[in-house]
Order: sequence, then C-alpha cells, then structure tokens
Amino acid sequence: MPHSHLEERTATGAVQAIAVTGGKGGTGKTTIAVNLATALAQAGRRVLLLDGDLGLASVDVLLGLTPTHTLEQVVSGEARLEEIVLRTADGVSVIPAASGIARMAQLGTAGNAAIIRGLAALPGNFEILIVDTAPGLHASVLDFCQAAQQQLIVLRNEPASLTDAYALIKVLSRERQVNSFRVLVNMARNGAEAQNLFLRLQRVTDRYLEVALDYAGEIPDDADVPQAVRAQRTVLSAYPAGPAARAYRRLAQDVQRWSLPQQPSGRIEFFFERLLTRPAARLRVIK
Repeated sequence: MPHSHLEERTATGAVQAIAVTGGKGGTGKTTIAVNLATALAQAGRRVLLLDGDLGLASVDVLLGLTPTHTLEQVVSGEARLEEIVLRTADGVSVIPAASGIARMAQLGTAGNAAIIRGLAALPGNFEILIVDTAPGLHASVLDFCQAAQQQLIVLRNEPASLTDAYALIKVLSRERQVNSFRVLVNMARNGAEAQNLFLRLQRVTDRYLEVALDYAGEIPDDADVPQAVRAQRTVLSAYPAGPAARAYRRLAQDVQRWSLPQQPSGRIEFFFERLLTRPAARLRVIK
C-alpha cells in the first residue's frame, strides 16, 4: 500500500500542528484536546500538547498533573521551555500554562510568536503538536490557529456555539488568511444530529465566506466523560470501552490520515520550519 502524504512527511521528521479551538467556552474543547492527544499517544505517535489558554490553564488540571513551572516562568526567563515539559502515563508530553495570571493572557502577538519560536526550537522528535487554544477571539487564539497547519473547530448543538464558531472562522479567514477548517461536533446525541449541525454551519460559511469546511466526525454525549473529568483522568484511561473512548480512537486514526499543506504559508507558520526539518533529538522531560 503506498504511503500517504502525511506518512511521507512524518517519515522525514515533519510535525503535524493542530489547533483545537471553538470560539467560546463550554464546548468541551480542552477535553477534546487532552483525549485526542492521549488517543494518538496510545496509537504510538509522539505527541506534544500545548496549553494555549495562557492565563487560565486547565490542561494540567484535566490530566491530574501538578507542574512546578509553567509558561509564565519561561516568558519571565526563569526557566527554559524544555524544563517545564511534563509527561503523562500514556506518553503525552505536556507544556503547561499559567492559571490566574492576567499578563499571560495579554501577551500579544509578539509574546505569542516568541512561544511559537520556542516550540520550533524545542528538542524532541515529535510527530504531532496539539494546541488547546483559549476561548474567544484573543490574539493568542488567532496566532496559534494561524501558526498551525490544521484548525479543528469544536462545535456543539447550541446557538452560541454555532454563532461563535462562525465568528472565529470569519476572523481567521479575513484577517489571518486561514481558509480551511475541520469541524468536530462534541456531545452529539447521534451521528445525524452532528452532521446536520455541521451542514448548518457550512451553509452559512458557503454563503458569506470563501472557506472550505471538512467534517471531522463527532464525539457522543457520554456520561463517562464528565465522570472522567471529575476524576482528573482522560476518558480513554478511565472508561476505555465506552462510546466516547471509541470515538476518540476513531478520530485519532483519521487525524493520522489528514494531509499536510503542500506549500509553506509564509505566515507565523514560518516559525515551525525547524519543527519540520530538524534532526531527531531526545526531549528533556521533567516529571
């Protein structure tokens, strides 16, 4: 069987950067990010998960991690990026952000670009980088989405989620020239509901924007998920046989088949050039 474009890029050291975003809080975006990262790690991929909600971090909380240092110390010069990386039991490398630090949420594009440059210089032979962005339309959300090769929009069946997802797509398209998006429906009652919700969003974007949307599937509304969140575990580790865990494994299989862009964009993605071309190196992991 011939290799896919992604497999060819991975074999030469490419890193697939995916921004998990949604425009608003309450869609389950962070839960998606940590469980997708875990499913990919369980599938044998080398995964780096960045908490991109720089001032209100929650990735470490959902994973039951206790960081001694965060991106706040990296920005202030007290620590190097590789020194703050944590590792989960499933093998996901995690870069934790700060919580309750207003200045981190207000870094601006220059500060966000510095973090992206740091990622580009981070030692390690990662195959997939997942960025859990903040809610809303903050500069960090737009910067991280612009820098990634893939933008995964998390949607759920409520009016605010639909309108906020459209607003985010509109801003990224018109201000950052990001014109291709994948849409994942979370907390879906069934596949038909999820696909109908996607089609509603697609009809609006087709009418008013010059963008392409691809349906990335759905994660079912599963009582196992809030139980796992309360236990500070991924649903894959707490309830591996449940419907949500099965859906995450299917999503991880699909993600590994997603194609990477054929040509560099010339945007902030430039800072990922070293990620795409660097030789393999060992990551210093602080446990």
